Amino acid sequence: MLILVINSGSSSLKYQLIDCEDRSVHAKGMCERIGIDDPIFKHEDANGYKIKEPREMKTHGDAVRIMLETLLDPEHPVIGSLDEIAAVGHRVVHGGPYFSESVLITDEHKEAIRMCYEWCPLHNRANLAGIEVCEEAMPGIPQVGVFDTAFHQTMPPEAYMYGIPYNYYEENAIRRYGFHGTSHEFVSRRAAEMTKHDPETYRLITCHLGNGASFCAIKGGKVIDTSMGLTPLEGIMMGTRCGSIDPAIVLAIGRLGNFTPDQVDDILNKESGVLGISGVSSDFRDVQDAAEAGNERAQLAIKMFCYQAVKIMGSYIAALGGIDTIVFTAGIGENDDIVRKYICDGISYRGLVIDDELNKIRGKEIVLSTEESAVEVFVIPTNEELSIALQTAEVLEIEKCSHL
Repeated sequence: MLILVINSGSSSLKYQLIDCEDRSVHAKGMCERIGIDDPIFKHEDANGYKIKEPREMKTHGDAVRIMLETLLDPEHPVIGSLDEIAAVGHRVVHGGPYFSESVLITDEHKEAIRMCYEWCPLHNRANLAGIEVCEEAMPGIPQVGVFDTAFHQTMPPEAYMYGIPYNYYEENAIRRYGFHGTSHEFVSRRAAEMTKHDPETYRLITCHLGNGASFCAIKGGKVIDTSMGLTPLEGIMMGTRCGSIDPAIVLAIGRLGNFTPDQVDDILNKESGVLGISGVSSDFRDVQDAAEAGNERAQLAIKMFCYQAVKIMGSYIAALGGIDTIVFTAGIGENDDIVRKYICDGISYRGLVIDDELNKIRGKEIVLSTEESAVEVFVIPTNEELSIALQTAEVLEIEKCSHL
């Protein structure tokens, strides 16, 4: 079963054509700088044929047209016709209170996605644009929405509610939603396959550590807490995001600089975090280099990030009533041995022991914990595109069965 996975951004569109039977990628690509100067189209198929060249792309519709023409190119065909595509799976960032699972998109679902614009305007607008242009370009092919927030919908009210007047929840749906759900679900499922623990009581913390970072506490396959909140700004300090701070700081920054709410939002989302502390970069590789060269602010940024990670994970161990497994994933989690070592040392009071030599391995699935460790530690590369494809296939199967 071939599933076309679409991840549509405000000025980009990434895609992969995945065979769900053997999990192979037949083609992948990206349309960059849609609607702005110097747009670029990149494409690569399983036979090694590659494209990287300027293409005129004023709209997401143009990007989808170029993508489909390339997949159907008679000189380098990936597919013979669009009929070979069983469905299109779309990443949608914010599902609000409306989606607890992936769905076959209807007009009602599109309206619900629009209702989440307030909390995630750039992402959700772009995600819906991707859905609508695919509907037009590929009539009759099912479109499935896979939501970053859906996996976290099993959280209990005591975890997702905020201590503000209750009417803001009742009338405006202000609550914790969490993000990176597709990644957390993918690696937690893989961890369950790797462990010998009882799936009904299995307790794990998944650590999605990249430029955006979040943690998820999972028990028996259900999320009980996660670090991102109403928006992706909450939680650990990230590449450019401040993470959890005293709310009064938001007001103070606005008053001190005479800033508008949008300007304060930009400061907290784009100028803070590792970039704001280090003054070097939002990229951990650059910050690590600066720290090793003696840059004290870069050293502080790394220590803050790791300290906050241990603090969040410690609270989750308490909420879970113990811990069986810790999973590292995403760019930093899969590749940064220094961060992994610091965090694991911070959890060593639980009897966690890792193999320092194995910890030097980058970007591969490995078991970091030693035989005597009381806690399993896995590195599991995330694959959000494959997760979207598999969830899309599951929706198709459910829909087919419901009509039998």
